[in-house]
Amino acid sequence: MNEPRQLCRQHDYAFFFDIDGTLATLQATPEAVSIPASVMTDLKQLAQEVEGAVAFVSGRPLSQIDTLTHPLQGAAAGIHGAEIRTFNGELTTTHVDVQQLGEIEQQLSREIASLSGVRLEKKGIAFALHYRQAPTAQQVLQQLADTIVERYPDFKVQAGKCVWEIKPRACDKGKAIHFLMQTPPFTNRIPVFVGDDVTDEAGFQYVNGHQGVSIKIGHGESEATHRMNNVTALYQWLDDLANNNVNLDEMRSV
Repeated sequence: MNEPRQLCRQHDYAFFFDIDGTLATLQATPEAVSIPASVMTDLKQLAQEVEGAVAFVSGRPLSQIDTLTHPLQGAAAGIHGAEIRTFNGELTTTHVDVQQLGEIEQQLSREIASLSGVRLEKKGIAFALHYRQAPTAQQVLQQLADTIVERYPDFKVQAGKCVWEIKPRACDKGKAIHFLMQTPPFTNRIPVFVGDDVTDEAGFQYVNGHQGVSIKIGHGESEATHRMNNVTALYQWLDDLANNNVNLDEMRSV
């Protein structure tokens, strides 16, 4: 992969950012995560320059995204696209069976009760099994998640960093970016997506297929065409981007 090169017509582009591990460093618990004020300042400046064509695409619910990115509250996709809000505030939510959600929650709660350090996060219409503080539980949690989706085929398992997620099968970040790209102010722009995890690969694939710019933060195999070593490198890139010191045209996957 190539290092992002350092300028250009930013108004031609639409920007999509993952949060955990991308705009914010990973923490022991989801509640401990935050985005530095300086980064939010750069994002607000970028959003002004591109007339609002900046969106957050995260595994978190929209409510948590809004808390982390306050006061910048525009377009966003939560729970890997199960919740999508357009720039104009229109909300689209993937339908799931409420009874199935209740059954899944009960089974997960029961199965992990004896697993010290494992945490079940309820995301409305999805679930996350966190094992950052119980790394030896990875395999048993994967087996548990696989068992759940075998029983409830409307859901699928999504791997992440120290987490197994159970989410609606129809949703991924690539589809979420595609949806937003059909809405103003994203329409007819070139997509740029920055992420760090396996959950972001569908977004990278979509962006690559539309001659955009895909950037992975950190190590590991990826479909992204560019890479940054860590979150700190992204912060510097964002500052350069907000100040018109990045040539996005040279970074495009054409």
